[in-house]
Amino acid sequence: MDFAAEYRSAVTALESYSSGARAREGKVIDQAPLSRLVETLDLKSCIAEGGLRGARFERFLELYLASATKLHDPRYMAHQVAIPEPMGALGALIDAFTNNSASIYEMGPSAGAIEFAILDWMLAKVGWKPALPPGCEGAEGGGGGVLTQGGSLANLTALMAARARAAPEAWRDGLSRDFVVVAPEACHYSIGRAVDVMGLGRSALRSPPVDGNGKILPDKLAGFIEALGRDGSRILAVVANACSTAAGLFDPLREIGRICAEAGVWLHVDGAHGASALVSKRHRSLLDGVELADSLVWDAHKMLRAPSNCTAVLVKDSRWIDAAFHEEASYLFHDKDQPGLDFIHRSVECTKAGLGLKLFLALATEGEAGAERFVDRQVELARSAASYIAPREALELAVFPEFNILCFRVAGSDERQLELRKRMVEEGRHFVSTAEFRGRRWLRLSLMNPDTSMDDIRSLVAEVERCL
Repeated sequence: MDFAAEYRSAVTALESYSSGARAREGKVIDQAPLSRLVETLDLKSCIAEGGLRGARFERFLELYLASATKLHDPRYMAHQVAIPEPMGALGALIDAFTNNSASIYEMGPSAGAIEFAILDWMLAKVGWKPALPPGCEGAEGGGGGVLTQGGSLANLTALMAARARAAPEAWRDGLSRDFVVVAPEACHYSIGRAVDVMGLGRSALRSPPVDGNGKILPDKLAGFIEALGRDGSRILAVVANACSTAAGLFDPLREIGRICAEAGVWLHVDGAHGASALVSKRHRSLLDGVELADSLVWDAHKMLRAPSNCTAVLVKDSRWIDAAFHEEASYLFHDKDQPGLDFIHRSVECTKAGLGLKLFLALATEGEAGAERFVDRQVELARSAASYIAPREALELAVFPEFNILCFRVAGSDERQLELRKRMVEEGRHFVSTAEFRGRRWLRLSLMNPDTSMDDIRSLVAEVERCL
């Protein structure tokens, strides 16, 4: 195989794909039926016979990329997935080719070093004491973390760390049925899934008092926690949003943090999307008080522009994430020289990709200043879009955006919003999502693309109004 030639073909095809998408050529999304794509891409023959090289490989890439959803198109506003910084994408390639595992230091020293440095940078951004490399004086007592494949796995890992503090015997004996997790209904579905996976059952998920927008009400949270205690429930963790998935709203973390500290309850902040505000001097206040939390998850494959997936699980006290999982494997764990850190004790995964390289290269191109500029730009774009939409008689704005997520709707039923979105997807000129918020269905924009402009917003609004 001519390795270099195939890579050159791939790079050429990707450059063409990106430039065409950024120029708004063709459709943003074009969903061919699955069976037709299987046939068009000649998948069965390639699997059975091989030979996907040279001109045949170039043709395959042409067809594959033609069917791919064009996240690089500025009219893409649908989902909370980064348009990757190109160097971050190169990091994904290097990691895949070297195939070093970051779980065990001897399997990937450079991958382990980068993950450690990335986590320490994030811990410092939160306001927690960064960890020191093993063996250093004062290494005990700092924060800690691990990079995982996405926010869902990260939320589960954080709740496992909370379990290690609240019920250290649970790994052997299981959790008793009196444990509950307190989380608002606006939390990400992965919180409920984590409760299920941990064996508590969905009935153990309790919703605290919230305001009309789904934000936790601190003045009622203390009484809610006390009432659970009187009923014989033990709180494994309180979960706060930073920000909510549907409308991008942030819970008041400082007040919640104080209440949880007074009650001796673990506070977990799901910052999968919004924690990137920590890199912005202008918007960091959205997470005011996050340092009072016990754990935080932070998706780099959203607003830090790393390729999917790369999520940090961060804890204020590394002891609890180190106690989250227990394992025995003689082929891995034995007396040996240990010049680095094994992350396997903090992770669901055994073989774990070197996720840090994707984020490191995405950050290292322009540094923290570049990350800050991107976050600031996207937030200001969302707020400018809201100011443009709010006064239009045919449209209703859900709430003025706090971050880069914006929801609006046309008059009529929830079904009308879904039908409008279906029509836009079929035409392919704009790509938006929908979400439920305050009991109604809304068209939802997640402004992730660094090339999306107010011209694209105006074009989208014009298409919506033409459909009325």
